[in-house]
Amino acid sequence: VIGAAIFGNLLVIISVFRFERLRIIANSFIVSLAFADLTVALLVMPFNASQEIAGRWVFGKVTCDIFNANDVLFSTASLLHLCCISMDRYIAITDPFHYESKMTKRRVAIMLSCVWGASSLISHVPIHLGWYTTQEQLADNNSSECLFVVNKIYGVISSTISFWTPAIVMVFTYMKIFTEARKQEKQIYALTKAAGSSVDNLHRTNGASGTTRNGSFQTDNARLTQERKKMKREHKAAKTLGIIMGAFLLCWLPFFTWYVATTMCGDHCETPPVVVSLLFWVGYFNSALNPLIYAFFNRDFRNAFKRLLCCKQVVCC
Repeated sequence: VIGAAIFGNLLVIISVFRFERLRIIANSFIVSLAFADLTVALLVMPFNASQEIAGRWVFGKVTCDIFNANDVLFSTASLLHLCCISMDRYIAITDPFHYESKMTKRRVAIMLSCVWGASSLISHVPIHLGWYTTQEQLADNNSSECLFVVNKIYGVISSTISFWTPAIVMVFTYMKIFTEARKQEKQIYALTKAAGSSVDNLHRTNGASGTTRNGSFQTDNARLTQERKKMKREHKAAKTLGIIMGAFLLCWLPFFTWYVATTMCGDHCETPPVVVSLLFWVGYFNSALNPLIYAFFNRDFRNAFKRLLCCKQVVCC
C-alpha cells in the first residue's frame, strides 16, 4: 500500500508538470490532492506500519503527537480537496461560459490555502496544545504506546469538520452535477437532432438554391457538435470525480463511524485491535486508489502515464 501510494501519486504530480495538456486550472486541485496522499504514504503510513510490526511505539511521545497530527491533517485535506474539485466541476457544468472568469488562478490559490489552513487548525494546533484528548491520557507517560484517544468535544468537532460536513456537501454537489449533466445531454441531443432535420428539409424543398442557408445550418451544426464534445469532456471529468468521491467515502466512512461511536461511549466500548488496524489501513488505502482511478477513467492522465512509463515513447516525443 505504501509503495503503490508513493509511486502512483508521484506519477500524477510529474504528469501534470511534464505534459502541457494537463496543466489546466482544474488540475491544480488534483496535484494538491496527490501531494496530500503522497505525504500520507511518506509521513503517516510508515509509522503506523512500524507500530503494527513491532507491536509497540518506538519513536517517543513527541513523535507520536506529530504522527497523529499529520494523520488528521492529511485525511482532512484529502476530503476538503474533493469538495473543491466537486465545486470546480459544478461551475464548469452549470455555468461553462463564465467558468474561466470564476475559477481564476488567484481564486484557486485562495481555495487551496483555505484547505491546508483549515486542515492544520483542526490537527496540529489542538493536538500539540493538548486540547484533543482526556486528562487521563495526558497524564499517561507510557512512551511505548501511541494511542489517539480524544475527548468528546474534539471528537465531534473534528469529525464534523474533517468528514461529515464536507461529505454531505460533496454528495449534494455531485447530485446537482449529475442532474445538470443529464439535462444538458438531452438538450444538446435535441438541438443536434433538430439541426440535422432542418438541413434535410432544406435540401428537399430548396435544392441548389438553398446553398447559403444550408451553409448557415452546417455552421450551427458544427458549433453544436463542438459544444457537445466539450460537454462530453466535462461530463467524463464529473464521472471520474464521482468515482473518486465514492472510493473515498467507502474507505473512510467505516473509520469515522467507529471514531464517533467510540468517542461517544468511551470506556464502555471495546474494539479488537485487529479491527482498529483494519479501519486505519482501509482509509490509508484510499491514498493509493486515486491514481488508479485516473489511469482507468481519465484518458489524458492514462496517456500521460503511458508516456512516462514507456521510455521509448518518451524519447520519441
